[in-house]
Amino acid sequence: MRDGHPPRHRGRGGGGRNRPAASSERILVLPGEEVPGRGLKPGPGTYRVSGRIYASVLGLLSHKPPVVRVVPLSGRYIPKAHDTVVGTVTDVQGTFWLLDIGAPRWAPLHMTGTPWKIDFGETQQYLKVGDSVVVGVEAIENTGRIGVTMLGEGLGKLEGGAMITISPAKIPRVIGRGGSMIQTITRHTGARIVVGQNGRIWVDAAPEQLLRVRECLRVIEEEGHRSGLTERIEGFLRSGELPESDRDGPGPDVGPVPPFDREPVGPGDVEPDDDEPDDDEIAGSGTMEPTPDE
Repeated sequence: MRDGHPPRHRGRGGGGRNRPAASSERILVLPGEEVPGRGLKPGPGTYRVSGRIYASVLGLLSHKPPVVRVVPLSGRYIPKAHDTVVGTVTDVQGTFWLLDIGAPRWAPLHMTGTPWKIDFGETQQYLKVGDSVVVGVEAIENTGRIGVTMLGEGLGKLEGGAMITISPAKIPRVIGRGGSMIQTITRHTGARIVVGQNGRIWVDAAPEQLLRVRECLRVIEEEGHRSGLTERIEGFLRSGELPESDRDGPGPDVGPVPPFDREPVGPGDVEPDDDEPDDDEIAGSGTMEPTPDE
């Protein structure tokens, strides 16, 4: 940035700076790049300077009137109220547990925010360091403190299963249009899956099916910027073969973790652009029960 002005970039495809991209296009933009936004407001991943809108992150351009936004390709999880996340206990105190939810700060879970009747000093009997839970983000205080709760449908302690970690930015692609992606995976694998908006995904499945889910998530993380993703994932689950360009890569992190001791909920209905749901419409976590193959 020079003289207080953001850097200028050449327009794409003939310099149509203020021409919104067709809905089928997936345009990659760089931080500081001016994006077409005439008549629109700057949304997530963008900022306005002197009447022009610029990308603040590396990501995919998305026009959703009345805003234009950039969906990041990667980045650390930034919690928002009403998010549903998967956390790991890192410390136990007399009245609360500290949870690592992948955010810049740990989140305290108070014993009154659980379905259990706990006396002072008994917290260790319910959750220990290393245990995993699904919690809801209640609020972000001015101090940066993250308030979370285990009270609510679909929230609770996780036991067994395995944890798979991907970029939080790819969670909308894991869910898909109207839950299409996650439903496709559970239908073909019989797995129970909990998706946290913080990029942590718990999977309860037989070893062979767990590997299939892991491979699906690897492809989503590496190829999430491409269109037709749900169809390619379904093709893999039916045939066991991925397109050549999808076969390489280390894939997401997988580790053993402590499933719900009660029935959770699914991701709900979402209305996305292409096959990706809106950020503010994602019910970020839930267990998808397998359904019979069609």
